[in-house]
Amino acid sequence: MAAPLEFYFDFGSPYGYIGAQRIEALAQKHGRSVDWRPMLLGAVFKSEGTQPLVQYPMKGKYSTHDFNRSAREHGIAFRMPSKFPLATIGACRGTYWLKATDPDRAVPFIKAVYAAYFVEDRDISSAEVLAEIAASLGVDAKAFLAGLEQPEIKAKLREVTEDAIQQRGVFGSPFTFVDGEPFWGADRLDQIDRWLSRGGW
Repeated sequence: MAAPLEFYFDFGSPYGYIGAQRIEALAQKHGRSVDWRPMLLGAVFKSEGTQPLVQYPMKGKYSTHDFNRSAREHGIAFRMPSKFPLATIGACRGTYWLKATDPDRAVPFIKAVYAAYFVEDRDISSAEVLAEIAASLGVDAKAFLAGLEQPEIKAKLREVTEDAIQQRGVFGSPFTFVDGEPFWGADRLDQIDRWLSRGGW
């Protein structure tokens, strides 16, 4: 069976959000699945000595315009959050806890958190908001909140983030690996489609 597409992303990334709305259909088209790997872009910024796009004067103005334009191109609902950027560590931990305990709800949780932030303008840095989202999917809210604090879940997020940066060379969101071939950005999904169709080039 063909290997899954490895999809690294941060919940605070607008381009990660756009990519997340499209990656499953692309994978299914080519008989693949998706390995969803949330990580922390803050660790990338620290490692690279950079900062979020919106914090650069000219680049920030352009990127905010492009977030909206890119979403419109693909018919994806999008609203720039009023609190941006924000901490996404809880959302990442929640995903890994669900992947370990209730994997069928992990992807719905990812999509619901993204929608909560980039459509509904909810504060996904709040553990209570994340628990409400999980509960809406049938997850026990108390168990979810406890899961966020489990040492093994905290360690898993650190491990994925460190490996992404130090071993895989991931420096942005989304970042997709196709049989080891790296593609950075939501705008590379069409190229991934062609890559898979042709068997590379």
